[in-house]
Amino acid sequence: MERRSALKNMGMAFGYAVATPTLLGILQGCKDKPPYAEWVPNFFDKEQGYALAQTLDVILPKTDTPSATELNVHVFIDAFMNEVIPEEAQAFIKMRTETFFNRVLADSGKVSLMDVEAADIEPVLAKYLRKRTDEEEQSHNEIIDSYMEAVTKGGQAGLDEDVSNFSFANDLRGMAIWAFKNTEHIGEEVLAYLPVPGQYIGCGDVNELTQGKAWSL
Repeated sequence: MERRSALKNMGMAFGYAVATPTLLGILQGCKDKPPYAEWVPNFFDKEQGYALAQTLDVILPKTDTPSATELNVHVFIDAFMNEVIPEEAQAFIKMRTETFFNRVLADSGKVSLMDVEAADIEPVLAKYLRKRTDEEEQSHNEIIDSYMEAVTKGGQAGLDEDVSNFSFANDLRGMAIWAFKNTEHIGEEVLAYLPVPGQYIGCGDVNELTQGKAWSL
């Protein structure tokens, strides 16, 4: 049960809290990177990587801040999956990735992920990022529990497409935001940033100290 729970948690949340400083360094190397259309991922295949990068820019588009891919979030996520996630959890992530992008292809009527555009991804992402009811949340968790239990026991199991896509979309959004906030640009230029050693203020108004911004990690 413990192994199953650990595997489930790694798969659902991508386990990104254990990213190494070396891996986080990818997020700081966003300058002079080639366009993601030419990017060759290590964990995802090239077509999935292209679609993943577009999906990340749908989640975190360019506004007054850079987009996700401009900050190298797609490269970080690929490296994290390849170098940090355990092999058994990698299979779960690849299965969900394929299921999600197969839905994008089916709904768009396109054959190759290299042909999909943001407009093809947006409606699928919106469908699976909508807020679930408590009943749906519980049902999805029970379905994933059953799936993970069967897989960790070496059995064959299938996962409902909608459950898989809900899980993938929400986990990807969570990891994208986490990685985005850990970039040097967002940490120093957008969030409240105080280089070490900082000034110690025992008691102060957070709005006065940070202008209402969250602290840089």
